[in-house]
Amino acid sequence: MENTGVIATGGKQYVVKSGQTLQVEKLAEEPGATLQFEDKLNGKKVNATLVEHGRGKKIQIIKFRNKTRYLRRAGHRQAYSKITIGEIG
Repeated sequence: MENTGVIATGGKQYVVKSGQTLQVEKLAEEPGATLQFEDKLNGKKVNATLVEHGRGKKIQIIKFRNKTRYLRRAGHRQAYSKITIGEIG
C-alpha cells in the first residue's frame, strides 16, 4: 500500500490515496484552505485542500405508532465538506 494513509476527521477514519477526493463531516475552514491531517498508521503528515462545502440529499424521518393516531415527519440534510488529498508524507 504505497502512498496511502489513514486520516481521522469528524469521528470517522478514512483510507486515502494521493489525488483522491472525498466527502467528510463539515469543517470550519473556508474553501481553498490547506489542511493537514496526521496518518494514524505511520505518523506521516497528510496534506489536503478544501474544495467546497455542501449539503447531502434530503432524507425523510418518520415516526409512526399504530392505532394511536401518532405520526411525525421530519427531513434532514447532512452538511459536508469536499476535500482533495495532496501529498502524503
